[in-house]
Amino acid sequence: MPDSRDRRAAEDERLFLSGPRSRWAELVRIFRIAWEFVRGFRGLHFVGPCVTVFGSARMHDGHPYYALGREVGAAFSRAGFTVMTGGGPGIMEAANRGAREAGGASIGCTINLPFEQQGNPYLDKRVHFDHFFVRKVMLVKYSYAFIVLPGGFGTLDELFESATL
Repeated sequence: MPDSRDRRAAEDERLFLSGPRSRWAELVRIFRIAWEFVRGFRGLHFVGPCVTVFGSARMHDGHPYYALGREVGAAFSRAGFTVMTGGGPGIMEAANRGAREAGGASIGCTINLPFEQQGNPYLDKRVHFDHFFVRKVMLVKYSYAFIVLPGGFGTLDELFESATL
């Protein structure tokens, strides 16, 4: 029997393929997205000077890029910056871990994905999002700088989004 995530993914796919929705449904969607922006702005308002680290979710402790992410997080933390990531595993976790180990603030902007991770254990604050575009706005809005470490298509998307905003 499929679990609730499987059912939700199937329902999302059915809705996507069904074509345009009613005007009322679209209006409701607009308000949900607007509320997600408000929650993000409120949740991140007091983060202070911040640096966002982008990178792979697939690298694990022991990998050289994980070690690099940890060093980057610690270095920016020691320089007085809050370290913000997507809040997932891999390089994101490494940067958050480095920040926390150096005594700095560590923030994750997590996303709701089927079959994916929850926030990593090194987050001082976790702000959750349902839409990638809202999450990317928050990752960019509060940052003074962006560090892009090795990753996949998601990291490339974040790199180009940051470069064009």
